[in-house]
Amino acid sequence: MYDQSKLSELIRFARVDAGSTIIDVYPGDGDWTRLFSDVVGPEGRVYSFVPAEVAHFNNDPVGRMRTLAREPGRENVEAVSADLVAIPEVMQQADVLWMHLFYHDLHTALIQTKGATAADFNRAVYERLKPGGSYVIVDHAAAAGAGTSDAQSLHRIDPASVREEVEAAGFVLDAQSTLLANKDDPHSIKVFDSLIKGETDRFAYRFVKH
Repeated sequence: MYDQSKLSELIRFARVDAGSTIIDVYPGDGDWTRLFSDVVGPEGRVYSFVPAEVAHFNNDPVGRMRTLAREPGRENVEAVSADLVAIPEVMQQADVLWMHLFYHDLHTALIQTKGATAADFNRAVYERLKPGGSYVIVDHAAAAGAGTSDAQSLHRIDPASVREEVEAAGFVLDAQSTLLANKDDPHSIKVFDSLIKGETDRFAYRFVKH
């Protein structure tokens, strides 16, 4: 995924500490869930949240996260699945909500099938975070001015659009990182293209609930 120094920096950027409660949205292979589980320790909690919109995928994302939660030493992990905007009430209010390479999907047909919108999701996140909590988004950058128009076709989003949407829900931009920037990314090709896969220009924003 990333080298150890970048992983450590991203965890610091997200303000994940021992004892934190984290919601990892669309955890994929569970790499971040495992990392966060190690960092937050026995006093912390990691909710590995699989949106119902993707629960039917052939690789069984919910089953995989339930299996992960049964690994030795993962007692602080809980696999959860529900419609995206119903970030479930069974979860405690969190210190951090983490979205890695997924925010752009809020603007795709797949995620909108059950009626989810970015505005609804961001409001739901605001409700789920504790005061002072962090909403951290890492995603593939689209060209400046592209807005959300490349989300479906290229799996990219203009960072300015993300900021505008999240701030509209009441969040304040607290920090941004260029750790994963790549000035050589043309921004015009799909993120899965072999020319750029794994090396896309990525932005990281940390928003805070005041």
